[in-house]
Amino acid sequence: MSTDPTPAMTFHPQPEPGTPSPWAFPRPDRTTLANGITVLYCDRPGQQLVAVDVLLDAPLAAEPEGLDGVSGILARALNEGTDTLTAEEFAAELERTGATLDAHADHPNIRVSLEVPASRLQRGLTLLADALRAPALPENEIERLVANRLDEIVHEQANPARRAAKALYADLFDAADRLSRPRGGTADTVKAIDRAAVKAFYDAHIRPATTTVVVVGDLTGTDLPALLETTLGTWTGTPAAPSAHAPVTADDTGRVIIVDRPGSVQTQLLIGRIGPDRHDDAWAAQILGTYCLGGTLTSRLDRVLREEKGYTYGVRAFAQPLRSAADGSGRAMLAISGSVDTASTAPALADTWTILRTLAAEGLTDAEREEAVQFLVGVAPLKYETAGSVAGTLADQVEQYLPDDYQSEVYRQLAELGTAAATEAVVAAFPPDRLVTVLVGDAAVIADPVKKLGIGEVTVVTS
Repeated sequence: MSTDPTPAMTFHPQPEPGTPSPWAFPRPDRTTLANGITVLYCDRPGQQLVAVDVLLDAPLAAEPEGLDGVSGILARALNEGTDTLTAEEFAAELERTGATLDAHADHPNIRVSLEVPASRLQRGLTLLADALRAPALPENEIERLVANRLDEIVHEQANPARRAAKALYADLFDAADRLSRPRGGTADTVKAIDRAAVKAFYDAHIRPATTTVVVVGDLTGTDLPALLETTLGTWTGTPAAPSAHAPVTADDTGRVIIVDRPGSVQTQLLIGRIGPDRHDDAWAAQILGTYCLGGTLTSRLDRVLREEKGYTYGVRAFAQPLRSAADGSGRAMLAISGSVDTASTAPALADTWTILRTLAAEGLTDAEREEAVQFLVGVAPLKYETAGSVAGTLADQVEQYLPDDYQSEVYRQLAELGTAAATEAVVAAFPPDRLVTVLVGDAAVIADPVKKLGIGEVTVVTS
């Protein structure tokens, strides 16, 4: 008999981690419905909330003269009832279906977004089809939407960030370009909008032949093309060619516009110009370099203006595509945005220009590049966990005339880009002598110190 109290044990090899599967942004399947609607769809097993994005070819540039904002009013009116349901009944049907419907108008198009449980996808698509095919556009609801928009304009005028954006776009772009004017219209143009104007805009621009639908979610057991034919496929309309978008041009001569807010204790900063958009070979490098400049709390702008100097709670640099054409031409807004206390306005601008000049002279570091790549590429699988985020990105690609594999290609480029390429792109994006600076603040306090910086002619406008 053994005297060893320890029982015999069998030791198994420690499991080794497997090789992680490479991640790639999902590539959609495509089909076209009999009525001309283009469809992109992705089956995402497990994503029980299906996202549907509809792109309606009604760009802001198509709005009639003097009716800026009519596209936005139409977008809001698309869930205000149909030819068979009142606004209250339509809202109740959406609620019973567990669905939400939202719409907004931007320079490329009107985008309608539906989210609905996969188990009720047919009912959700039927309600969406009814809203697109035969919106009621009741006169009293149009009047209410116009009144709401007029109230919003008042609030936007009081919001320093919105006011800065309005001033930048108005000064950067030619007055004849729709980009120069507020997306939702001005008080004068919105006041002129009535039901007849909304209905005329709908009749002129909303039709299946120029519409694209993106569907993302768990489509297990669903014959999506057949389901779409019985829902959105029942919408009929006249043939039409897609809208043509004019090239984007701007005057980025270095200058400063101060929107006077007497007594303001803070100054809102918005520094911008136009540059390459997603069609340009430099786009991925520009993303990387811009992130290093002002994309995070550890970026150069935040490190100096926030951490070292305490001028601001945060400042960001970004690139936002504006308007693309089918031939691949397009431009993006490149900007730096933040707010500082009034007394620090000129010092903050001086430090910003020093950061930009130092960046041009010395370049980014390999450590900055590595940190940016780890975040931008590493966060992508989390960023696109939901069906809505995937659908929204696919819709962005459609409206910007990009190929279906575009997003995956950008992430591949980001992972491979070197420090020199990122430096070259961000230096080209933010040349210190070609930036239009908008300051919303107390002109009596900030104008003279800003003039002494020599960053461009200073003009003061009233709010």
